[in-house]
Amino acid sequence: MRLPLILAAGALTLGLTATPVLADKLDDIIASGVLRCAVTLDFPPMGSRDDNNEPIGFDVDTCNDLAATLGVTPEIVETPFPDRIPALVSGRADVGVASTSDTLERAKTIGFSIPYFAFNNVVLTREDTGIESYEDLAGKNLGSVAGVFEAIALEEDFDTWEGGSFRTFQSQADVFLALNQGQIDATVVTGTVAASTVNSGNFDGFVIKGEAPFLVDYVSLIALRQEYGLLNYLNLFAHQQVRTGRYEELFEKWVGGGAEAPNLTVPGTYY
Repeated sequence: MRLPLILAAGALTLGLTATPVLADKLDDIIASGVLRCAVTLDFPPMGSRDDNNEPIGFDVDTCNDLAATLGVTPEIVETPFPDRIPALVSGRADVGVASTSDTLERAKTIGFSIPYFAFNNVVLTREDTGIESYEDLAGKNLGSVAGVFEAIALEEDFDTWEGGSFRTFQSQADVFLALNQGQIDATVVTGTVAASTVNSGNFDGFVIKGEAPFLVDYVSLIALRQEYGLLNYLNLFAHQQVRTGRYEELFEKWVGGGAEAPNLTVPGTYY
């Protein structure tokens, strides 16, 4: 009778030792003492550099806030738009705080938090193009950053128009340079970026000419899609940024101008 009991006890012990406790990315970040945030720094007021070449902007402050809640040191990893997801997949960054639109296509590769910001989109052009509205873009030479929300939406409409050309660029700075040099006639960018660019005084003749008829562009914090512990934490962080008033505080600091911080929820849905 004792032998089956011994075997059963051995099997139980084996079962207990065969299931090790695995740390996830959230544990790794806390243990390392550093949070590496992929941030795009040519996208003011979300991310840019000051006169001392230090990273600044809404996304930079959001990274700093996230690091503070985790009790670790923030590290900004400068990441152009096309490199946001590769930076996470390759392990160069832990999270992305880089105004990443929450598309279903991207969700096949990366994990998204609930939205932490939302954009509308506007037409940015030069005074000499004669463009007065989004409808006037038909037949014009247009450009945008490859792979971003506004580029995808603009190219879909461009394909239905006659004439003109559509070019993609690797960075927002490249788009603005092309517009300034006359290589393109217009682009579509977020209202925050357009206002910041026009008000910067760096480009003479840049003007905003109405809104683009696109859906609201909700953007999320991103991490590897299998890191459920980290993604759950990012969800709670984004939620608390709003309910503590920090979201509105950062919006006023970096966007301001009397504008109201955009609502981050879609009526009638859970998200």
